[in-house]
Amino acid sequence: MAVFTEVSLPEASELLQRLQLGTLTALRGIQGGIENTNYFATTDQGEYVLTLFERLSAEQLPFYLHLMKHLAHAGIPVPDPQADSDGDILHRVAGKPAAVVNKLRGQSQLQPQAAHCAALGTMLARMHLASRGFDRSQPNLRGLPWWNETVPVVLPYLDAAQSALLRAELAYQNHVAASSAYAALPRGPVHADLFRDNAMFEGEELTGFFDFYFAGVDTFLFDLAVCLNDWCIELASGAHDAARAAALLDAYQAVRPLTGEERALLPAMLRAGALRFWISRLWDFYLPREAALLTPHDPTHFERVLRQRVAHPLHA
Repeated sequence: MAVFTEVSLPEASELLQRLQLGTLTALRGIQGGIENTNYFATTDQGEYVLTLFERLSAEQLPFYLHLMKHLAHAGIPVPDPQADSDGDILHRVAGKPAAVVNKLRGQSQLQPQAAHCAALGTMLARMHLASRGFDRSQPNLRGLPWWNETVPVVLPYLDAAQSALLRAELAYQNHVAASSAYAALPRGPVHADLFRDNAMFEGEELTGFFDFYFAGVDTFLFDLAVCLNDWCIELASGAHDAARAAALLDAYQAVRPLTGEERALLPAMLRAGALRFWISRLWDFYLPREAALLTPHDPTHFERVLRQRVAHPLHA
C-alpha cells in the first residue's frame, strides 16, 4: 500500500463523482505495503479506499474484485468494490487500472490475544465456505511456480547458511506438492495474505478483512497456515504461541473441521507459508521498486519463522 503513482485531486474527484459517491473533500496516500498505490478518499457521503494496481493486469483483476463482491454479498465483512452506472467495478485513474471500495470500520489489532485469534478463525472458516460458490478461477500467483522462479534470483544475496535453508525447503515443498495427500487437500479461493494488518477490529469484534490482491485458488490449509504464522507467533523469535494457535484452530474447526489430510500436512503448510513470505520479502528487499512512502519488510523475520517451523512443528 505504498504510493507508486501520484493521483491528483481532480482525477480522484472525477472517479468518485462518476461512481455517485459524493464530493471529494480529502485524499491521503496510505503508507505500508509494497504492491499497489492506495489512498484514503473522504467524500461528503463517507470514507473510501482508492487503489491503483501497479503489477496486476486488467485481465487478472476481475478475479480479485468479483471475489470481494461475492464474499460481501455472502455476508463476509470485506470491502465491496463500487460500480459505475454500467455496473463496472474495474476503473482507470492516472493511466492505471483502479478500484474504489468502502473503508472498513475499526483498526488493525497488531498485538492479538486469544479472543482476536478465535474471531479470526471463525471468520476465516466462514470465508472459505463462502468462497466455494465463487465461479471464477485464478491460481495463487505467489504459489510454488513463483517460488521456483524467484529463488534463483535471490540466492546470490544470501550467505551459505541461508542459501542451504532456502534450497532445502524449496526441495521439500516441491516433494510435498507432488504427494497424493496434498492433492486431496480441500481448495478454493483464498486470501493468502491475511496478516494482522489486513484485518480490522473494534475491541474483540472482527469488523472485516481487506487487501485481497494476493488471493487465488489454493488449499484452504495454506491460507490457515499463513494466519497461524502471523497471528499466533512471538514476533521477536518467530516461535508459535500455543494459546493463540489453539484459539484460532479450535474456532476455525468449529465451523469447518479439518480433514485427515489437512491435519497431517499442517506442519508442512506452516513451513510453506513461512517460505513464501521469506522469498517475497527477499525479492522486495534486494530488488525494490521506487515509490513514495515505501518501506520494505525485513526478510529475516520469515527466515526465523521458517527455522522455528522446521525445528518445532505445530500439529492440529
